[in-house]
Amino acid sequence: MASVIAHALNAGLPARREVSKNGSLKDLRTVVLAGGRGTRLAPYTSILPKPLMPIGDRSILEVVVGQLEEAGIVDIHFCVGYLAHLVEAVFQSRENGHVKITYVREQEALGTAAPLRLVDRLDSTFLVMNGDVLTTLDYHELVSHHREHGNMLTIATHRRSIKIDYGMLQLDVASRVRGFEEKPEIVSPVSMGIYVMEPDVLDYIPEGRYFDFPDLVQALLAAGESVGAYVYDGLWFDIGRQEDYERATSEWLVDGHANGNGSSGSANENGAAPGRPRAHPTEHEKEAG
Repeated sequence: MASVIAHALNAGLPARREVSKNGSLKDLRTVVLAGGRGTRLAPYTSILPKPLMPIGDRSILEVVVGQLEEAGIVDIHFCVGYLAHLVEAVFQSRENGHVKITYVREQEALGTAAPLRLVDRLDSTFLVMNGDVLTTLDYHELVSHHREHGNMLTIATHRRSIKIDYGMLQLDVASRVRGFEEKPEIVSPVSMGIYVMEPDVLDYIPEGRYFDFPDLVQALLAAGESVGAYVYDGLWFDIGRQEDYERATSEWLVDGHANGNGSSGSANENGAAPGRPRAHPTEHEKEAG
């Protein structure tokens, strides 16, 4: 059984909400998946959950939250599991600006899609993302694309080049060589780990068992639902392995993101550096479920 630990609860909300169509994302609930073990980044992740790995003077997850707030998103749910107490400790000890953070605790590993069934009030268009994503993606443009195309699910997509370190052979059924290509480079669209969804997506996620996003996509396609892609060719790092993390750390900071955000270090109109929470104290309440 999974329990929800919430800093704040909104009572009396209607059964169904309409997210603002005027470009504002203040009503866009966002689910950040921060419960994985990050085994490919061991031994680092033996003491830190992957979203808390440092980028400059802040963790990846702090960068993500700062960017979401800059986009106008204020209602964020963290799905946590592995070393969840460390995630909570970091965000309870910092000023979270206008952002309200709610914790959804997984008592057992549920995969990347099943935790969505544990999140309260996903009753309008919502955003889902991995907690270890470094990108300069414009969330307004992503959500606008999703709405304009009438998708049930939209996957933020990046063209990834994969270098094959071997000579590739083309064989026929008799194992005769019909072609040879030395160390080819394959370019393919890949998921960025960021998704926009409609509430009906939840109907395709079974309760109480392990279920990943690829399973969800397959279920939606089998049912004839509209699954779209938003192609983004800007900055994006997949922090899955040690070499990926090291490259992301150096390139993210070298590209001018010294504050650990997706923009320069100048102050915004509120006097805070872009991507950093504004100093508006938030009252935190926690309910053990």
